[in-house]
Amino acid sequence: MTVEGFDVDGFVIRQLWRPVVNVYEVFRPGSDPSTPGQLVAFVRQRRMKIKEEIHVFRDQNEDEELFRIKARSALDMGGATYDVFEPGGAAIGALAHHFKASLLRTTWAVLDSGGTEVLRATEANQFLALLRRIKDFIPYADWFPIPYNFLLLSPDGRELGHYRRILQLRDQYVLELPGDPGRTVDRRLAVALAIGLDTLQNR
Repeated sequence: MTVEGFDVDGFVIRQLWRPVVNVYEVFRPGSDPSTPGQLVAFVRQRRMKIKEEIHVFRDQNEDEELFRIKARSALDMGGATYDVFEPGGAAIGALAHHFKASLLRTTWAVLDSGGTEVLRATEANQFLALLRRIKDFIPYADWFPIPYNFLLLSPDGRELGHYRRILQLRDQYVLELPGDPGRTVDRRLAVALAIGLDTLQNR
């Protein structure tokens, strides 16, 4: 299914600061892949809920819900799974956090509505992944931001795209899938992954 505004191969995701809730804006690319263009979604997640739930709306009015992301379980026992639903409850797919693989390199799988893996996200740089895991033990390490970038791979290992953080005052991310011109990966799932990589895990 193609939703208006999601018929593209790239998005810019920008986090806004709000008390109590996590808020994101999702844009089609503007004049270049890193510049926000047309707003296509507005995302809200209330913090500190026992069971994670994220709502994705058409815009800031929150009148039209596009889809939602909901934790399958309240407890993360070695790898959490988050289902992605249409407003009426039909399954779009799921995001699955691979706990063991993530000990050294954060890894997520994107599953379609039938439970088949269609995309895998893994940290792009093994050295930086390890550095992020030990920075809490290094004095003043927080003064130096570490890039948080991912490769987006097909189940057979082909590179479909990437997800990268733009270092600036407020968090901004670029998601691109040029290696999937046929859009076999539902772009709603791609956006759900982009939001999840920022807000559904401790990093």
